[in-house]
Amino acid sequence: MWGRIVLVALVAMVAAAVAMPLTHANVPFPDDDPFYAAPAGLGAADNGAVLNSRPISVFGLPLPVAGWQVQYRSTDSAGAAVADMATVLAPLLPWFGPGTRPLLSYQVAEDSLGTRCAPSYALRGGRDFSIVNTLLDVPFLTEMLRRGWAIVVSDYEGPQSRFFDGVNSGRGVLDGVRAAKSFPPLGITDASPIGAWGYSGGAFATLWAMQQRASYAPDLWFAGVAAGGVPADIAAIAQRVNGQGQAGLAVLILVALARNDPGSGLYDALNQNGRDLLVREANACGADLVARYVNRQLDDYSDTPNLLWHPAFRTATLRQELGGNAPDVPLYLYHSVEDDVIPVEGFSGLVENYCTQGANLTAVHSGISGHNPAAVVESLGVLGYLSDRFAGIPATPGCNVR
Repeated sequence: MWGRIVLVALVAMVAAAVAMPLTHANVPFPDDDPFYAAPAGLGAADNGAVLNSRPISVFGLPLPVAGWQVQYRSTDSAGAAVADMATVLAPLLPWFGPGTRPLLSYQVAEDSLGTRCAPSYALRGGRDFSIVNTLLDVPFLTEMLRRGWAIVVSDYEGPQSRFFDGVNSGRGVLDGVRAAKSFPPLGITDASPIGAWGYSGGAFATLWAMQQRASYAPDLWFAGVAAGGVPADIAAIAQRVNGQGQAGLAVLILVALARNDPGSGLYDALNQNGRDLLVREANACGADLVARYVNRQLDDYSDTPNLLWHPAFRTATLRQELGGNAPDVPLYLYHSVEDDVIPVEGFSGLVENYCTQGANLTAVHSGISGHNPAAVVESLGVLGYLSDRFAGIPATPGCNVR
């Protein structure tokens, strides 16, 4: 009965949210909300320490789900203390499964250059086109809640919205888990199994977190981790969409890398049109850029032909590639062999890399055509995999690739 109630309520919520005018109403954007401001003494706090919290009505609606925003301390890729934000969700009914209630760290594909695109804004009830990526994940969040799992959804890009900054994103995920685990209202204990899951941009953050777990957060153990539509070979992704219908994703990659990595020389490779682009789109969401830059060529932003093959572009992308070291937790990886956004060759190469380094993983080369359709259909395998791990069933050892 609980599952049907929450499913119907959340589906109704999506319909209501989409039907409402796309204005942020009485929910301020994060940059305008004092709750997001870094508190005094931030640097003295431990990574993952809860700095502040407040209850929320999820999506601003009276749903049968308990929710809170939790501000927590993390460390960005430059080593500076930052105040990150996470949304934690829990079913209202007690946990009836074996052991204690699991905690699932779910990474929405934030894909943003500004905090208005962060999932915490959407989950609190913001009304703006920027909430679209979070809304797309409502069916997955619904099913996790139906199964009785607690969920933490971190704004893992941080207060500077550093898209494709692997170290920063991974630390944001890990410290978000630490914060959720120590947040008393959620009821998570040391005996609670922990998992993680992300798709597309969320998979990037998820796997960067797992690559850093042993060195950055050895206090955390993950019973199982799933990642799909994995952004491996970033340059190939930009080349795939450049000049096509989703060319805005190539624009997103270009702006993010030029802004995040000034030492790469990528900024210097841009012409005035490209530098104006960085200013104009400094706070854009990926969805904004896809809508605005259909069929655009990135060479419009550089006087050097073939910008996507420029050494500075390659330098910036290589610094963010997955695979530097293999995660030491059980992995379930999946990717469409006919992904129309992220070429499957990068995924296959990453799987081989992880296997060579001794990872324990199951990798699925999905026959479901398309990036978004594969996300939906293959989620069934993910949910089964995570459920088994939470139930204490060991993952199959070694590399199992199909």
